[in-house]
Amino acid sequence: MSDILTLTLKKYWGFDFFRPLQKDIIKSVLDGHDTLGLMPTGGGKSITFQVPGMILEGLTLVITPLISLMKDQVDNLKRHNIRAVYFHAGMTNREATTAWDKLINSKCKFLYVSPERLSSERFCNELKSLNIRLIVIDEAHCISQWGYDFRPSYLNIKKIRKIIPNAPFLALTATATSEVVTDICSKLNFKDGYKFFKKSFSRPNIQYIVRPTESKLNQIVHILNRVSGSAIVYVRSRKRTKEIAEQLIIQGISAANYHAGLSFEDKQMRQDSWKKGEIRVIVATNAFGMGIDKPDVRIVIHHDLPPSLEEYYQEAGRAGRDEKHSYAVLLPAENDKSLLRKRVTESFPPREVITKIYDFLSNFLCVYEGEGYNKLYEFNFERFCNTFKLNPTQTMHALKLLTAAQYIEYIEEAEVRSRVMIVCDKEDLYNIKTSHRNIDTVLQAILRLYPGLFADYVYINEVEIASRTKLSEQDVYDTLLELTRNGILHYIPRKRTPYIFYPTAREDSKYIIIPKSIYEDRKRIISNRVESMIDYAYNSHNCRVKRMLEYFGESDADECEKCDVCLSQKQIKRKNNNPDSDTNLITQLLDYIKSKPNGVQHRIITHYFGSRSNEISEMLQFLCDEKYITFKDGFFYYNNK
Repeated sequence: MSDILTLTLKKYWGFDFFRPLQKDIIKSVLDGHDTLGLMPTGGGKSITFQVPGMILEGLTLVITPLISLMKDQVDNLKRHNIRAVYFHAGMTNREATTAWDKLINSKCKFLYVSPERLSSERFCNELKSLNIRLIVIDEAHCISQWGYDFRPSYLNIKKIRKIIPNAPFLALTATATSEVVTDICSKLNFKDGYKFFKKSFSRPNIQYIVRPTESKLNQIVHILNRVSGSAIVYVRSRKRTKEIAEQLIIQGISAANYHAGLSFEDKQMRQDSWKKGEIRVIVATNAFGMGIDKPDVRIVIHHDLPPSLEEYYQEAGRAGRDEKHSYAVLLPAENDKSLLRKRVTESFPPREVITKIYDFLSNFLCVYEGEGYNKLYEFNFERFCNTFKLNPTQTMHALKLLTAAQYIEYIEEAEVRSRVMIVCDKEDLYNIKTSHRNIDTVLQAILRLYPGLFADYVYINEVEIASRTKLSEQDVYDTLLELTRNGILHYIPRKRTPYIFYPTAREDSKYIIIPKSIYEDRKRIISNRVESMIDYAYNSHNCRVKRMLEYFGESDADECEKCDVCLSQKQIKRKNNNPDSDTNLITQLLDYIKSKPNGVQHRIITHYFGSRSNEISEMLQFLCDEKYITFKDGFFYYNNK
């Protein structure tokens, strides 16, 4: 068995070895056990189901809430010559039909679906006709009301157990408390004898630092000048991503901003430039990071406090995936505490406001009482708020609470890119009869630029086509519509559209009840989560890593000995035991580095001071923090101050 696993890994993904826990999880599902894998960010979750999916004679069903990540994984599998398709709520009927035909006829190995797709009885019944051998639930914490990202559509997954009773479940998540782990196993109806594999949340190569400051931008610049390598700066506002990126550029640091509101082309260009090292720093909202596999991120800085340790751990964990020394730095200001607590209050509008927004929503979508069951509606959030003069923040939270109570399903969809499929025979392309002057030019361009147009929908870029053909983007758009009208191809223009799904018919508002478990209980849970984040950021008396690991259920965690709290306590102990010792070492270090005007590497310094090498790294950290020396491109330099 072990040889088959390693050969499969090598054949399709080019790796010689599995990461910790991967092989254990794979063997468990191949033995037919329901399995829960708790693997921190960067642990290689996808391999745990893709390898057995290639070994099993049949299809692997993957349920994931992230439509953009779903598309990326399918595209990535195709690059490895593995056939895969996906279904999600935003697909057109023609796209869904094409995908289903491909699924039936082309011996696909993987089927990705969004959880809300499982609300369709017809779709679930169609799954019976497929030879599904493994069912994967990614981001499994979403099924738990105690999780930080509860999604009621995940509750549909238990239907699959009845439809496909013999396929084992593999549930995967990167962050979950012990309470959430128990809830996942219960909600998914795990069978007796299920297996649970948990990798420690400890990331010993990451040094966690908290730097309280009221001048966050200056601190970011100082840190980036001292620590070389690729970096991410996380903020909580789209506007601030641009402001900080511009300020970093002024300071001579190459940077770009990133958030969900950018076009796909802009996001792709900035992401690619950062991954190639052409841009050093990405300043981003939490929209950046999922599925981004860049191993050499040396530092992740949080300008703003995330609302939970789960989110902080995931985002900070994007540093040091190559297992080399990296930093996670949090920059709390004094008023950040009150801002976090205020957000908790804002997340729970009064019940009467929630009921009113439900009525407004149904009227806006023209859904009358008793109607709407199992129907999906495109939804313009901005126009909705403007029409009824609603506060956008309050409205967003009301929609999420109505979703949690299962009166609606609010699906926040990212931008859906333009795509095209040629629907006529190849011979018909040579017999097109139309007076439109740009038909031949555009058609030839897309045939050259995008292979596979006859077999499936292919993503296109109208800007790229316009550049190639010397036409305007409007001309390209009009021509593609003309080709669609003539039955030559099917063009689906890009759009950025959220959706509202009704899992039940519209209710009379007097029967709308937001239960205690959704309102009061979740408010308490979120408040506790915020207080844990605040304790991490502002409590400077206990090891930060130990507290974080205890939060995730590792009660026997040791102190890390290198977070800012541990380093501070060690310095105090040394000074109490030998007040002159640190001063002498600092003086010697400074004199030595000063004597090396071209800089000196860490390994040379520790070799030179070999008798006290265990203390050198801490002293160098202290000297950098106090700006006596600078670390750049692997060398330490003396600052003339």
